[in-house]
Amino acid sequence: MTVQDVRAFNRFYTRLIGALDYGRHLYAPYSLTESRVLYELAHDGLMDAADLRARLDLDAGYLSRILTRFVDAGLIEREPSAADQRRRRLALTERGREVAALLDERARERVAALLDTVPPRDRRRLTEAMHTIRGILDGGHTEPQAPTEVVLRDPLPGDLGWIVQRNGAVYAAEYGWNAEYEGLVARIVAEFAERHDPRRERVWIAESRGRPVGCVMCVQDGKGAATARLRLLLVEPEARGRGVGDRLVRAVIDFARQAGYRELVLWTNDVLAAARRLYERHGFTLVAERPHHSFGKDLVGQDWRLELS
Repeated sequence: MTVQDVRAFNRFYTRLIGALDYGRHLYAPYSLTESRVLYELAHDGLMDAADLRARLDLDAGYLSRILTRFVDAGLIEREPSAADQRRRRLALTERGREVAALLDERARERVAALLDTVPPRDRRRLTEAMHTIRGILDGGHTEPQAPTEVVLRDPLPGDLGWIVQRNGAVYAAEYGWNAEYEGLVARIVAEFAERHDPRRERVWIAESRGRPVGCVMCVQDGKGAATARLRLLLVEPEARGRGVGDRLVRAVIDFARQAGYRELVLWTNDVLAAARRLYERHGFTLVAERPHHSFGKDLVGQDWRLELS
């Protein structure tokens, strides 16, 4: 990745969405910045000018000129803040709301037309790429969004490959594990795909906004028909703190009980502190620990067990 790569992408994207092409009348007669100011006021109602400037990272003089133009055009009203007379409160007038709605409608139509050119099979990849870019470059400062529903479902074609890829990528990024771990996951997934018993073995995919954000597997343990094994629990970083891991573990426990297993076991490593706390909350007990060198690291493996009867 170089500076030129980022600049080339920026040029491509601004051209694609028409940000520089006023002939399309996407924002006319307003600039892109002026349209963004109207958008923020339309979605937040009353707002201090200082807060608006901070949110959009605009020069104070530049924003003042935009607001003066909007006042003169009858789009906004300015009044002193009741809490601080030095601050100015902004609100759209009825005409301002009409203009903001028109600009928003134009933007929606433009994006809808753009998405119509994307084949349905590529739309999930596009969504994932956008979330990835935003997550990496955002630095943790994304504006809070309303919680999005997470659903648990069976794997679709390609999801088993996703489990291998994301396990390899996430554990390499967070714990420095090498390709040995990805190879282990690939073998586990391949064995499941080739010869699992659907009555007693299952995979769950947690999905949010149309893309996978977590997974887990329940398989029969090699020690006997009475024992099930929980494997490959993973929750994507952006989905953590929303109870996704709890739901995945609970799904495995409920399924194992219904399938007639008497106990559920799992193997993990002591460095995975959040996962260990999750297992403890669901009643698992630690039964053994052994140091080992795997995945390029010195680790302590742990065996956990849950009585289902």
